[in-house]
Amino acid sequence: MNNDVRDALEPEQGVVFRKSSYSGENGQCAEVAPAADGGRWLRNSREPHKPALHYTAGEWDAFIRGVKDGEFD
Repeated sequence: MNNDVRDALEPEQGVVFRKSSYSGENGQCAEVAPAADGGRWLRNSREPHKPALHYTAGEWDAFIRGVKDGEFD
């Protein structure tokens, strides 16, 4: 992933966001949803009515690899 600033976009119709079962109900969670192009949508659970960030499949895969490799610990 790069450090470019992203514009928030409106997800395609019918997108269903999920959050971790480990998340509390205090609204401080990131929610993720699959995108039609194979990427992922990411949004703030406190503001579900606002636009979301879109990541390509390659960007999302790199992020997941980084998490699994402990890159963000």
